[in-house]
Amino acid sequence: MERIAIFEVIERMSALIRSEERKKCTELGLQPVHFQVLDYLSRCNRFSDSPAALTNYLGMTRGTVSQTLQLLEKKGYIRKTTDSNDRRMVHLSLLNEGESMLSDARSTELFREASTLLNEDADTEKVFSQTLLALQKAHKSHTFGLCKTCKYFTREADGFVCGLTKEQLSQSDSEKICQEHTVN
Repeated sequence: MERIAIFEVIERMSALIRSEERKKCTELGLQPVHFQVLDYLSRCNRFSDSPAALTNYLGMTRGTVSQTLQLLEKKGYIRKTTDSNDRRMVHLSLLNEGESMLSDARSTELFREASTLLNEDADTEKVFSQTLLALQKAHKSHTFGLCKTCKYFTREADGFVCGLTKEQLSQSDSEKICQEHTVN
């Protein structure tokens, strides 16, 4: 396959995914951005659960993200919590209603079928991960990778530590995406 064809395939896949998301969101009374926010909050760790990190991840304006967060909070899907150590910092979290809505929005046959086919080929994930990383570098954006794949992730006798922040990491933190992720 030609190099340019790879990007055409990725673009087509993205279009199909977004089309499916729009259909499902319409059924549930959500906008696609609402789904994207709920999805992100279900996958980010405590270092990346802020409005600023969400804005970076989505590549949207602060105003759009702020309005979206207000609506999702009003609907009872998310909660904003002021950081106990730094009162200027706000953490976002999914509430049960938000998790339920996200689960309903994700449960489509198209994604289940595609996931099954992709999981049959171990190299597929590596190829897509490398392509995403190349696009992120070209765009000069955060990589937002899994914490446990970051160059700062450290295993110690009593658990995990972020070498960048020097903070202890839970098993859950290590398995979620982080905006501070840096590739070796």
